[in-house]
Amino acid sequence: MSLTELDDGLVRRMAIGAVFSDFGGKIHSVGFHRTDDLLVTSSEDDSLRLFDIANAKQLKITYHKKHGTDRVCFTHHPSSLICSSRYNLESTGESLRYLSMYDNRILRYFKGQKDRVVSLCMSPINDSFMSGSLDRSVRLWDLRVNACQGILHLRGRPAVAYDQQGLVFAIAMEGGAVKLFDSRCYDKGPFDTFLVGGDTAEVNDIKFSNDGKSMLLTTTNNNIYVLDAYRGEKKCGFSLEPSQGTSIEATFTPDGKYVLSGSGDGTLHAWNIENPSEVARWENNIGVVSCLKWAPRRAMFVAASTVLTFWIPNDGEPPVPADPSAGDQQPPPQ
Repeated sequence: MSLTELDDGLVRRMAIGAVFSDFGGKIHSVGFHRTDDLLVTSSEDDSLRLFDIANAKQLKITYHKKHGTDRVCFTHHPSSLICSSRYNLESTGESLRYLSMYDNRILRYFKGQKDRVVSLCMSPINDSFMSGSLDRSVRLWDLRVNACQGILHLRGRPAVAYDQQGLVFAIAMEGGAVKLFDSRCYDKGPFDTFLVGGDTAEVNDIKFSNDGKSMLLTTTNNNIYVLDAYRGEKKCGFSLEPSQGTSIEATFTPDGKYVLSGSGDGTLHAWNIENPSEVARWENNIGVVSCLKWAPRRAMFVAASTVLTFWIPNDGEPPVPADPSAGDQQPPPQ
């Protein structure tokens, strides 16, 4: 379903439309292509999987046993990805790979980060991308060049994000500190720094809304904050149930009016942030949702744990039937 004007009623009608349950372990990361109806997932079974979201169909699966798969995002090309490694970081230094799903070929290695990459973001306007690592650094890269283009040393675990115009990027770290940089002259240091007071937890995720007016922070103790992206003021905040050993993810809707998140008790929540209030709460049968993203151009979101679910507005239509070529895809639990 194409993206129409969202309202509280449509958000409340979101329900599971397709289920993919043949993953061999936890799903680490999901990402949509910006313009094509494509989704990529990385999971504990060392796989990368490509999905057609318009038809709820798995298109391709590749395995990466040497390096493993962790954070993943699309480049501008619909079959090219950046993926971070889980294995052999110390021996190979190959913390990031630029690869083609079309012919399962590694196009380039990016070496330098000494520990696991926990945040990865592609520039919306050019071939630049950023990675944040547990080695307490953020590195800036260019797809066309092996060498790191810039490095920022930080305290604690970093989370990184570009705004939708690609002109500004944000780095969030422990203690609720958010630093904003001009992506064209980041070497001059941040042009603004915000502090989210009262929360000393590390930030595991940061996102900009599409209109650039808001930022969304998710902390390791499952607190969510919506900030004014210009002034850094806290618009609203939500506390979710703790999830031992699993980080949750929150997401904006494309219009920036709603925020969705999982919780440690296995529920999903949606809030209207213009008039801060919870508009929907869903039970689900897949456990704690660690990956959650709303599609850029559709009335649809995906939620994942060890199972991947596609959520669409429930208009009384039956769920998408299983596609025999799509692996183990089942209708949702009753």
